[in-house]
Amino acid sequence: MTETRDDNVTWLTQEAYDRLTAELEHLSGPGRIEIADRIEAAREEGDLRENGGYHAAKEEQGKIEARIVQLQQILNNARVGEAPRSEGVVGPGMTVTVKFEGDDDEVTFLLASREESGAPIDVYSPKSPLGSAINGKKAGEKATYTLPNGRSLTVEIIDAVPYGAA
Repeated sequence: MTETRDDNVTWLTQEAYDRLTAELEHLSGPGRIEIADRIEAAREEGDLRENGGYHAAKEEQGKIEARIVQLQQILNNARVGEAPRSEGVVGPGMTVTVKFEGDDDEVTFLLASREESGAPIDVYSPKSPLGSAINGKKAGEKATYTLPNGRSLTVEIIDAVPYGAA
């Protein structure tokens, strides 16, 4: 079987997809109406330059619009179901166990979209520095990635199994 991985695809469970769709529907419908009403009510209070309620409502409106765009992008690139994967190969939807160089402790996490926040274990994005470095690697292989502070860190892949099978 040939496996294809598309970096633009966000794999979501049905539950996460439904939750994000409901949030988008609320924000782009009732959410927009509510914030427009708050802006109008604050506008009627008078001088807009010194109207804290007006400025707070406008800021909230900006956040709502940004979240709507973010949700639209996620949902437009979403595929519902299980990401294509092979046992022992790191990829989205896999429970990955790694050991950081210089540390004897093993760390286990789910490599998936951050929108899968309902998982009972830590979730690392495939687009994060660590996720990008280990994606496609097999158990026993090592990967090096750059930390936000500019230092490099090496990890060894101990295991990669489909989520829920661990």
